[in-house]
Amino acid sequence: MQTDVLSRRTTVNIQEKANLIWAIADKLVGTYKPHEYGNVILPMCVIKRFSDTLAETKQKVIDMDKTLDKRGVKVKDGFLKTASGFDFYNTSPFTFEGLLSDAENLTDNFRSYLNHFSNNVIDIIEKFDFDKEITKLGNHGILYNVIQEFCSKKAYMGADEISAVDMGYIFEELVRKFSESYDEQAGAHFTARDIIYLMVELLIAPDRERIKKDGITASIYDMTMGTSQMLDCMDERLKAIDPEASLTEFGQELNEQTFAIAKANMLIKGGNADNMRYGNTLNDDKFEGYLFDYIISNPPFGIEWKNEKADVEKEHKQGKAGRFGAGLPAIGDSQQLFVMNGTAKLKETGRMAIIQNGSPLFKGDAGSGESEIRGELIENDWLEAIVQMPNDMFYNTGIATYIWLVSKDKAVERAGKVQLIDASKCCVKRRKPIGNKRNEFSEDCIRLVVEAYNAFKDGVFTDGDLIVESKVKDNEDFKYTKVVVERPLLDEAGKPILKKGKPQPDSSRRDTESIPFKEDIDAYMEKNVLPYAPDAWIDTNKSKIGYEIPFTREFYKYVEPRKSDDIYSHLQELDKQEAALMAKIMGR
Repeated sequence: MQTDVLSRRTTVNIQEKANLIWAIADKLVGTYKPHEYGNVILPMCVIKRFSDTLAETKQKVIDMDKTLDKRGVKVKDGFLKTASGFDFYNTSPFTFEGLLSDAENLTDNFRSYLNHFSNNVIDIIEKFDFDKEITKLGNHGILYNVIQEFCSKKAYMGADEISAVDMGYIFEELVRKFSESYDEQAGAHFTARDIIYLMVELLIAPDRERIKKDGITASIYDMTMGTSQMLDCMDERLKAIDPEASLTEFGQELNEQTFAIAKANMLIKGGNADNMRYGNTLNDDKFEGYLFDYIISNPPFGIEWKNEKADVEKEHKQGKAGRFGAGLPAIGDSQQLFVMNGTAKLKETGRMAIIQNGSPLFKGDAGSGESEIRGELIENDWLEAIVQMPNDMFYNTGIATYIWLVSKDKAVERAGKVQLIDASKCCVKRRKPIGNKRNEFSEDCIRLVVEAYNAFKDGVFTDGDLIVESKVKDNEDFKYTKVVVERPLLDEAGKPILKKGKPQPDSSRRDTESIPFKEDIDAYMEKNVLPYAPDAWIDTNKSKIGYEIPFTREFYKYVEPRKSDDIYSHLQELDKQEAALMAKIMGR
């Protein structure tokens, strides 16, 4: 991996630009509450981004529109797109700045300006439900001031100066500020760039040399795309390897505002905006029947799927014909539903990187939906690797998080294996925390994790203070048999009660054992149960196969307790220090 691949130079200081734009909200004070600022700032940013991008060809579009009218041409769309140089245009005689020349009619003129965008842009603006805000801004006499502020140099957002990736992160920063003021979980929209870059590097690691040599044509899908930054970063990374890469991006998003931003971003960068679709992935799948080369996603953690329950259960009953045939997780957490959606949409050569918290590793007993979902990944040999990230990597949570790598076409040497990578100590401290995000991946961090992944062996990898540990396990290491151990029901004399010559089980003495799949069950009983309960037996009719991934246990390091003499000496020293401090306080 080349350093310059990871070290891109942004054309704009993202946070500074976002702060300058957010400062425009000062004009809204009194008319809007802080948690409402985003209802104006976000759509205005999208509108200004379109306007600035179209500015250079604005007159060409107007001239073409007049020419077509003179010729009586009614289907103008293709001609006007050609004139604008983009897949969108605006035929209004007003420029964005020109709106300020007629303050008295500003509200009507602004609406007219917006209605002269191409239909694909109008659809985006409507997702913000912005018309009511125009009325409010006009009625309170502040629309002029807001537009004036967006005409300033600090608010320039043309595609000629700000790349799609940078603009996407400006939008993300604005969404984060909006979410914070609304006391909403910013992490529901927002995955930091350093995390996305690691996910991308892991996704493409097996293909990197082939891509460099032969180029790439691929489809990329994000099932919870937010403002589409994962798609943008994937596009950026692949084109850094192959500048002529042919990439088609697809995404679905439930939040109307972030969806509108994603679609706007795709339009401006020249992609197919129709591939950005609005709706709930779980019960309103907009990509039914599609298969993708790469999937990259960060679904929400711990969000219940009660509202989608009826549709999800209906699809579950379809078995392999639907997405959720493997099993259903507990109603309080939808994470594993997204995992199943992803595996259902991978090509036979496809790869997925998806972020989850710790519960999908182990939650759910043998036979439960959670266990069966893990079982589908393991039995089909789709689970390739799991990477634990450091805590405090996300804006809205400090908990442990993991990247799951899923592959429908593992390398031969990885067949029947799962690689566990502990990167929890591989990070650098942020100079200034943002929310709960106190840590981040540097270029060296990403390089070290990818090195451990590519090595595919047990070992510790270091780079200065950075540490990554890798363990390669057999699929069956995550499989166990849960058996029901019975003890006999006894009569008053303490003898087993028999029925047809067989001892009857005493439910009050019943127990269970989870036996590693690699171990012989009889041998396990001989060693671990029968020495303490010689009359015990297994009810084989109740045995179940289960799957769990005890990630933390695999990397647990025993630390010997301090010796009692050392503890006693330390306590004596503390007593002396306390006595000296008290003497100083009392003036003795």
